[in-house]
Amino acid sequence: MSDIKPEEISHPPMDQLQGFEYCIDSNPSWGEAIALGFQHYILALGTAVMIPTFLVPLMGGSDDDKVRVVQTLLFVGGINTLIQTLFGTRLPTIIGGSYAFLIPIISIIHDSSFSQIANDRERFLQTMRAIQGALIVSSSIQIILGYSQLWGICTRFFSPVGMVPVVSLVGFGLFYRGFPVVGRCVEIGVPMLILFVALSQYLKHLSVRRLPLLERFALLISIAILWLYAHILTVSGAYKYRPVKTQFNCRTDRANLISSAPWIKVPYPLQWGAPTFDAGHAFGMMAAVFVSLVESTGAYKAAARLASATPPPAHVLSRGIGWQGIGILLDGLFGTVSGSTVSVENVGLLGSTRVGSRRVIQISAGFMIFFSILGKFGALFASIPFTIFAAVYCILFGLVAAVGLSFLQFTNMNSMRNLFIVGVSIFLGLSIPEYFFSYTESANRGPAHTKAEWFNDYINTIFSSPATVALIVSVFLDNTLDFKDTARDRGMPWWVRFRTFKGDSRNEEFYTLPFNLNRFFPPS
Repeated sequence: MSDIKPEEISHPPMDQLQGFEYCIDSNPSWGEAIALGFQHYILALGTAVMIPTFLVPLMGGSDDDKVRVVQTLLFVGGINTLIQTLFGTRLPTIIGGSYAFLIPIISIIHDSSFSQIANDRERFLQTMRAIQGALIVSSSIQIILGYSQLWGICTRFFSPVGMVPVVSLVGFGLFYRGFPVVGRCVEIGVPMLILFVALSQYLKHLSVRRLPLLERFALLISIAILWLYAHILTVSGAYKYRPVKTQFNCRTDRANLISSAPWIKVPYPLQWGAPTFDAGHAFGMMAAVFVSLVESTGAYKAAARLASATPPPAHVLSRGIGWQGIGILLDGLFGTVSGSTVSVENVGLLGSTRVGSRRVIQISAGFMIFFSILGKFGALFASIPFTIFAAVYCILFGLVAAVGLSFLQFTNMNSMRNLFIVGVSIFLGLSIPEYFFSYTESANRGPAHTKAEWFNDYINTIFSSPATVALIVSVFLDNTLDFKDTARDRGMPWWVRFRTFKGDSRNEEFYTLPFNLNRFFPPS
């Protein structure tokens, strides 16, 4: 038997992910682009509904308030998505609500100055205004780090080895939003999971007029089928005598969104009244803004790969973070009850559909704005049970995590140093946040519990984020552990080309600003 050649057991590293039908700057037909944009909008509804559904009742808000917050979150998310795709990183990323802000927001909700207000309506308004003020002040973190290019300077300490744990845990770190939620209503969640895999993977080669219909629109088709199935179970009385928790996760009419939604309502700044400002609330919220920055950085790296683009240069990344800070400022002005970050599930959908077109995401932003104004229609789609979204998340979060692991191809994984950094960073990135979650669940407070609430929020927020813990550990180890003579093992010869805008000729194709704006804002 002849010896096996090295090229037969290995694959050459590739700057851009191959096999995509449409990359970042190529576009499908208008009809297909509109359908794909609507699909991204439907997926974005999951987070847009989940966050207000959890927070608004804690604040003392009614179903009417919840609907208005959902509308506002979608409206501002649509604006932020358009801004980011036009003037930010220009990557095909949906900007939506972030779970990273839950800890400081819950801290504000439980502040004695608000929790003691007897009137629920007044308590909701006062709490909302305090959250708005904290978001407005804390947005300055991303605005300053972005537009001053300080975050771009920080990225000089990043390498492929250091980024593998960060990008991977942007996906893996959201495991609690996957099957644990599916398990709350297995009769809907498990069929959804199986159907989505079957349509998007096993039947993806079935085409209609040369269009791979099942692969491209597996999400829409499977959601429509399972939504109808869930509605049949609901109206037939299958959940009539089931526990309240089961009804909430399975029924299509538990959120009370459709009956509470107005026909037409345009969200506007300061609609809840003038924001109030408190230094402690603002400092605590700054930790969530930093976590959002880290998670978005990892998501941008993944989105670039799933859009078949090169990694965004430091200048482009900083530009995107600056505009994301403006987005959090808009969140505070409009009152979305949460800050903004890149929607990880929508990044995963780029890979599932093999369409990384920027135009598709911009069309999706149009749907977000349109249906947030037409309240009844938006509420209809928002009545999809959370379990259906959770089943999809199992696939899409895993796909984003795998993109992070793909950066290992540029490194030497026969190096014990690299194995140590990647393994320890991923393990601690999962283990430390799990400790913080478990402690909080059992003690009803985070491990950091001092008299300084803002300090507690800082520690509990940062160390509850898998991607942020992974960044801290991996970047520290990568830049202190035998780093002088290991540039090649770390993947730096490949990475250094994408640090600057002019380092690679393809950067101009992918990241140049529209309307010839680079004349006024020349890239570095």
